[in-house]
Amino acid sequence: MPNSATPTHCPYCALQCGMNLTPGSAGGVAVVERPDFPVNRGALCGKGRTAPAVLSSSVRLTTPLVRKAGVLEPASWDEALDRIAEGLTRTRTEHGPDACGVFGGGGLTNEKAYTLGKFARIVLGTSQIDYNGRFCMSSAAAAGMKAFGLDRGLPFPLEDIPKTGCVVLVGSNLAETMPPALRYLTELKDNGGTLIVIDPRRTRTAEQADLHLAPRPGTDLALALGLLHVIVAEGRTDEEYIRERTSGWEEARAAAMAHWPEYVERITGVSVPELRAAVRMFCEPESAMVLTARGPEQQSKGTDTVGAWINLTLATGRAGRPLSGYGCLTGQGNGQGGREHGQKADQLPGYRKLVDPEARRHVAEVWGVDPDSLPGPGRSAYELLDALGTDIKSLLLMGSNPVVSAPRAAHIEDRIKSLDFLAVCDVVLSETAALADVVLPVTQWAEETGTTTNLEGRVLLRRRAITAPEGVRSDLEVMNELAARLGVEKGFATDPEEVFEELRRASAGGPADYSGITYQRLVEENGVFWPCPAPTQAADPAGEVHPGTPRLFLDRFATEDGRARFAPVSHRAAAEEPDEEYPVLLTTGRVVAQYQSGAQTRRVDELNAAAPGPFVELHPRLAERLGAAEGDPVAVVSRRGRAVAPARITTSIRPDTVFMPFHWPGEGRANTLTNPALDPTSRMPEFKTCAVRVEAVGK
Repeated sequence: MPNSATPTHCPYCALQCGMNLTPGSAGGVAVVERPDFPVNRGALCGKGRTAPAVLSSSVRLTTPLVRKAGVLEPASWDEALDRIAEGLTRTRTEHGPDACGVFGGGGLTNEKAYTLGKFARIVLGTSQIDYNGRFCMSSAAAAGMKAFGLDRGLPFPLEDIPKTGCVVLVGSNLAETMPPALRYLTELKDNGGTLIVIDPRRTRTAEQADLHLAPRPGTDLALALGLLHVIVAEGRTDEEYIRERTSGWEEARAAAMAHWPEYVERITGVSVPELRAAVRMFCEPESAMVLTARGPEQQSKGTDTVGAWINLTLATGRAGRPLSGYGCLTGQGNGQGGREHGQKADQLPGYRKLVDPEARRHVAEVWGVDPDSLPGPGRSAYELLDALGTDIKSLLLMGSNPVVSAPRAAHIEDRIKSLDFLAVCDVVLSETAALADVVLPVTQWAEETGTTTNLEGRVLLRRRAITAPEGVRSDLEVMNELAARLGVEKGFATDPEEVFEELRRASAGGPADYSGITYQRLVEENGVFWPCPAPTQAADPAGEVHPGTPRLFLDRFATEDGRARFAPVSHRAAAEEPDEEYPVLLTTGRVVAQYQSGAQTRRVDELNAAAPGPFVELHPRLAERLGAAEGDPVAVVSRRGRAVAPARITTSIRPDTVFMPFHWPGEGRANTLTNPALDPTSRMPEFKTCAVRVEAVGK
């Protein structure tokens, strides 16, 4: 590796693939392989390879913008910051602190996420903060907390996956969402293991499976219960494990036994022989894993659905054992760390609960404020966005694009337009930023140092490789300047390592304890798994450095009694089922060349050439009924709106289902259609299923 190379990490998904950056043409950087990083071992997808394209001044923001006479115009930093401070102050004075909202992003570093939560609670004094990571894996987080007492995406490193006997992959298309991770499934099969993929579409990932189950969207809960029924009926439970390491089995078993295979077949469309084959493949090896992603999680019953899949690992004695267990494939780059350190409406740094008096005392002491001054829990992400323009009059938004990414997006766009004041910090002029009163251009991944936490719970250090263009500042500098203008002169450092040192203290003793992690360790060890407490004289007289925790729950679970808890859940229908007017189901997802709302990837020529726009995937039988041919525009209509995109006709999808990717704005915006019905526990919207009708609109 050349001496001038900077080892760092990809700015996109939660794999946080390692890469090296070397000097490129015209003062930019070029991506080269970094084979020493164990997650991707040098492999990168197209998004990672082309990530430097967004660093170009030709596609990104380089000067603040202030709206004057209805038009965004270039402005000085002082003018822009003064305008934001004035807008927020006016709102607080006229309507109170909770009329100020803060909305963050799962791509912010741990340092930024931590500071944003602190800024909301002690500078603005508002409870109204959440982030787009609520739309990512909040249902899995809630289910993991209920079952294990702790939420970390994967409680084991990715390297364990190829060594297990069977993987059940539920609602994940790794080949397109995290291409470098597909090698773990390939190696699993090379090692003699088996792969079961559960997805209503026959995706590129499903094509790799030994068994592909294609349930009707919204019926994953019934499918998991049916599999548990078969496990019990065939005597495949691990009774000793259940007795020694779990609680709640009798209730969960009773619920599962009400979901006999033929009943589940009618609900899901998965045949009884397929159910029995899946149970046999999962139970016969000594070890097995269940991995879930957005498919089962983005439902109005997502927490119960994930809980039912966790039940399979508990009933068969797999959770908390080597090469076995349950894990969630987190999607966003720092979706894990973003909620651990204070962006979420109900959490304080270290994954502490905002309603816990001891947690409030600890964090308030680190922040130098009275615990009673900290506001209580606020609204979840969709509820916060839905309240814009009514209860919430002003919004500070960092690193998110809800005009494209939120469910019922046309309604959310209207709510954003109704605000008294909107300030956005972003790298590019996203569809949401284009509606703002003030837009601040901020640094991005290669221009700043900071930590992220990947889907394994591995804390990583991204390192600055280049200097940002003149006129661009970091989010930490923005919050420092705004805090000073709003009367808080101290406590908002601009140096990321200084912020991380404070984060370490704030997280100490919490479930997500980072206190034993330092920047130096992250450089030397290629990342450290949390929890990693700092050594204390009382607990460790030798003062030895904690090694981090790559594998959780091997000795006990994080519950008070050390036992995992079964989820006593039963199937219920999706919030919106097909009817005569809306007879088809819509499900949404991603394509390999674009990422999330596409705000950045849609600015990369190579990625746009591979995925230039939205489409509607539909089965030939449905296309024939519509009289639609390949490429013809078709309209998908739900109770919330209408989207139009070219037809893509394929037998890889169920005849009763259509699929749309959600990366594009405008006429083909998939989230115009999606249902904001919320899970009662996680407050996750039901992105993955809603009732629609499909219409041919002419060539």
